[in-house]
Amino acid sequence: MRYLTLFTAMLIGCSASPLLAADARPALVSAIPSLSAEGARVALDAAEQVARAKGWRICIAVVDAAGDLLAFRRMDGTMLVSVDAAIDKARTSARTAMVSGQLQDMVDSGAASVLAVRGLTPLRGGVPIIVGGQVVGAIAGSGAAAVDDEIAAKAGAAAISGALDR
Repeated sequence: MRYLTLFTAMLIGCSASPLLAADARPALVSAIPSLSAEGARVALDAAEQVARAKGWRICIAVVDAAGDLLAFRRMDGTMLVSVDAAIDKARTSARTAMVSGQLQDMVDSGAASVLAVRGLTPLRGGVPIIVGGQVVGAIAGSGAAAVDDEIAAKAGAAAISGALDR
């Protein structure tokens, strides 16, 4: 009876999901976890809180796992060039699963080929947001000193981990 129940459950599962083929072919669609709008808000607020406490005026961008913009905030007095820089740093971190400063370090140490990769912004300040070992988005700051941009972004990324641990 136990095997019959298990087999029935398997049949129901396969018939309920048209994306899974009964003949065990690979699925045609994958589920990629990504940061939600609420998650973006939590990260954005945490980064801004750190920036305000330190007296930094920055732009903060949060992107999803694909690198597309989810949330953005430009603090008063931030240079206009920082708008695109924050978005590009966040996109770089999401798409490479790296802190964008690592790419800057590579360029600084002679790996000029990094500059040839379209869409990468090898500037310090972008941090991937990782949940369960997977990149679900990224956050970046721009407008303060590069290390300060990164500190604010790391606070935003940590806020997601902290919220999930509660």
